[in-house]
Amino acid sequence: MQKSEPEMTTNLRVHRYQEISEVLARHGLGFLVGISGLERWVPFHQGLMGHERRAEPYTNPDHLRLAFEELGPTFIKLGQLLSTRPDLLPPQYQTELAKLQDGAPPVPGATIRQLIREELGSEPDEVFADFTLDPLASASIGQAHAATLHDGTPVVVKVRRPNVIPTIEADLDILQNLAVQISHRWEAAADYNLPGIAADFAQTLRAELDYLQEGLNAERFAENFAADPGVHIPRVFWETTTSRVLTLERIVGMKVNDLTALDRAGIDRAALALRSAGTAVKMVFEDGFFHADPHPGNLFIESDGRIGLIDFGMVGEVNDKLRGQLGVLLTALARSDPGRVGSALLDLSVTRQPVDRSRLRADVTRFIALYEGRQLNQIEIGPLITQAVALMRTYHLQMPQEMAKLLKMMIMAEGIGVDLDPGFNLGVVLAPTRRS
Repeated sequence: MQKSEPEMTTNLRVHRYQEISEVLARHGLGFLVGISGLERWVPFHQGLMGHERRAEPYTNPDHLRLAFEELGPTFIKLGQLLSTRPDLLPPQYQTELAKLQDGAPPVPGATIRQLIREELGSEPDEVFADFTLDPLASASIGQAHAATLHDGTPVVVKVRRPNVIPTIEADLDILQNLAVQISHRWEAAADYNLPGIAADFAQTLRAELDYLQEGLNAERFAENFAADPGVHIPRVFWETTTSRVLTLERIVGMKVNDLTALDRAGIDRAALALRSAGTAVKMVFEDGFFHADPHPGNLFIESDGRIGLIDFGMVGEVNDKLRGQLGVLLTALARSDPGRVGSALLDLSVTRQPVDRSRLRADVTRFIALYEGRQLNQIEIGPLITQAVALMRTYHLQMPQEMAKLLKMMIMAEGIGVDLDPGFNLGVVLAPTRRS
């Protein structure tokens, strides 16, 4: 007898609870198992560690990364998110989780054909003039294929992997439950809104799963940069786009970190560093809508120097209030005003316990002393952000999700700029955004 949908959902949840508890226990992460209430799911007998042996012992951060990799898409995305949250995790965990690679074996060509038929109503070679079944890239949620429209336009077709939604939805539900359990079982968790963090993560991941939303994001960026001939946002072809299939104009160019190719093409790398950073700053301080994952694989430089941007699944928004708070913080830092810096950090964060403001002011004074006498355009922004957030972590100040995305984006933007031009300083681009 065929099982009903509720039965299949229940069975999947039970399987995932067992799998999550088993993997965490097998990697020696018993503390996590205990504080999350997963111990009842752990099999009585555990096998050997499920990873390659090496001479140097694995650390707890190593084991957490390995466990997340083994548990699949939801946990890979969770680990990548946590790697950008210095307000939640110590540096050694952030560094290790940043190594998580969102890769997966390719989906067979026959399955891709079937998915295209289901979503677009015809075979790939009927919908498109040309469709390459071998993927350009294959990730845990979807994979990208090169194709050509019947009018000759080169495109990239993103296809969501089959059967990922049920497992991800089960995982998100489980993570929400575990967040509540940890909040009640672990005293240190009382300083953080773990259920809120889990809910924010679920919202972000669900948005990434919906290619219709990604298409809308791309169009919003295209509108914001319509007047800038130096930025190329790919066109969305809605006739061949659904929630599971996304067709975008193909961006052709050099990767922004391919310095040899850029030099061969005669690209002024110092000027490009300023333009790419200026693009990021415009998104935040003018548009209030930014690309939250601008790593080098998502930025291409076309032969004429135009910046091509791809992958619009992870975005962030900055409302007027947050934009103003950021301006106040930048101004306070530039004026070396510890009182205003401390107040700005408190305004930009959430805390569940009283904060000793006099102690915070003293710590901020020591922090500012590191930058005494320097203008914002003389300060490396990445280290500044890292040290400021470490201070927030000391006082259990939790950043809102959009703020965490924004800081990650700024650090990435500065990193790309420095790769292009070792003398680049993001502060030069940020300085005009300060508000009094």
